[in-house]
Amino acid sequence: MPALDEGLSPKANSARRPKAVSTEALLDVEKARPVLEQIANKWSVLILTVLCSRPSRFNEIMRRLDGITHKALSEALKRLERNGLIHREVLTTTTPVGVEYTITPLGRSLQQPFEALYAWSMTYGPELERAQEEYDRVRD
Repeated sequence: MPALDEGLSPKANSARRPKAVSTEALLDVEKARPVLEQIANKWSVLILTVLCSRPSRFNEIMRRLDGITHKALSEALKRLERNGLIHREVLTTTTPVGVEYTITPLGRSLQQPFEALYAWSMTYGPELERAQEEYDRVRD
């Protein structure tokens, strides 16, 4: 803990310390939205999850992500690379030339939150489906 500034009371000094994140701070969507738009879409989360386990080539990622189109994967990989979450390496030692994607340390920092989100989806997915069915039943 930093020493108190001389001449300041503990109360005045505590005003300089960073505060814990409050509920009100979580509502600062202007700061959070641009970041979340880059990382929280379905394909980004799934691509980063795939790359957390091992480096992969484009076609391998595409096979693992059933339903993604070539265009959507290409765009997502470019966005993730631009944001420093993955690294793209051209493999000139292979014929034909290949491209491999690896997760960066910044991207790996998302592994724990993504694992928690995955665990939540597995735990509460059935409850979510029941709620959707109930909503649809009442609305029809």
